[in-house]
Amino acid sequence: MHHMHPRIRLLTLGSKLLLYKQTFGLPFFKPPTGLPQRSLFRSLHSQAQERMSTTAGLVIPCKAAVAWEAGKPLVIETVQVAPPQAMEVRIKVKYTSLCHTDLYFWEAKGQTPLFPRIFGHEAAGIVESVGEGVKDLEVGDHVLPVFTGECGECGHCKSEESNMCDLLRINTDRGVMLIDGKSRFSINGAPINHFLGTSTFSEYTVIHSGCLAKINPLAPLDKVCILSCGISTGLGATLNVAKPKKGSSVAVFGLGAVGLAAAEGARIAGASRIIGVDLNPSRFQEAKKFGVTEFVNPKNHNRPIQEVLVEMTNGGVDRSVECTGNTNAMISAFECVHDGWGVAVLVGVPNKDALFMTKPINLLNERTLKGTFFANYKPRTDLPSVVDMYINKKLELEKFITHRVPFSEINKAFDYMVNGEGLRCIISMED
Repeated sequence: MHHMHPRIRLLTLGSKLLLYKQTFGLPFFKPPTGLPQRSLFRSLHSQAQERMSTTAGLVIPCKAAVAWEAGKPLVIETVQVAPPQAMEVRIKVKYTSLCHTDLYFWEAKGQTPLFPRIFGHEAAGIVESVGEGVKDLEVGDHVLPVFTGECGECGHCKSEESNMCDLLRINTDRGVMLIDGKSRFSINGAPINHFLGTSTFSEYTVIHSGCLAKINPLAPLDKVCILSCGISTGLGATLNVAKPKKGSSVAVFGLGAVGLAAAEGARIAGASRIIGVDLNPSRFQEAKKFGVTEFVNPKNHNRPIQEVLVEMTNGGVDRSVECTGNTNAMISAFECVHDGWGVAVLVGVPNKDALFMTKPINLLNERTLKGTFFANYKPRTDLPSVVDMYINKKLELEKFITHRVPFSEINKAFDYMVNGEGLRCIISMED
């Protein structure tokens, strides 16, 4: 699985030099007369290795955006980041973006609040150093951190059907690393809590190696960072779980970033009708870019929206994908699919005590209701190929990126999301 990507092997030395410059920020220098390009590459390569590994084993002081209390603006602080322990990796975060999950836990709605904390989980970075026992990652590798993981050893990892790793599956309450129950972040000796095992709102972070997907180094990190969470979740819910056939109809409930990624999946699969369902009409125009062909606003109808959809599609849609987490929308998504072959996929996360009701006859009439977690992607095994879909121009990412801010202005990203402006805001760690 972990062979060098064929496109990388074919890189000319010239492109390798450029890659090193982009990756490590190495200045170009004119080689002494007569120094062949190969020697120049070796020299740059060793500079790059040194640049990253001189810090191995040392505590790195760096900037991080710390949430001191719920709902209060993050504060840029100098934090100490400890070296990685066994099976851990320390990475230099290059770009991160804000996902609704960060916002939800920052607002401390409906779960155990844990502060001070460094949020962030949708990101891309470069390996700075690796802990003991890490075999498949090395200094300089380009990686996507993921809020869930793949240990490779448990029953889930060994099953072709599951991605719900026993060791590394999402844990929103834990603020420490698994191996020793301690944090790798501190300020003046006082620990700062981790978030989702990733904590990417920091220039350096420590992550379990099973939660890092090694990707093609040609992929632009300021774009593919959004594949580490939300966009892959929606895209894969359609492509891996709903699996619409070419020419079929798909309804998508909720047209935020995840829902639009689900629509993008339906577009890629060749669906002929993609019906967007949302309470906010201002989202409809934007959604056309993602392949959505028709729009339905439940507010405009005085009967259950599933009835409207069934009527529009002569018996129901072939597939539906629910991306809101609202239980009423879940029922609508299930009840709007066609009998005999319809499949509804639930992606949105409800309150853990939420219930819904539907008549068993709906299932007996050969409708299928499925749930998915991170689109059934095994992070290390499957995410690299999603990045390759972007490189091969099959998947479009630019349209998801509506804002960019420097790290010093990270709170602006929160403002955009709170106000419902845009889809993804890229935070550049080096600006």
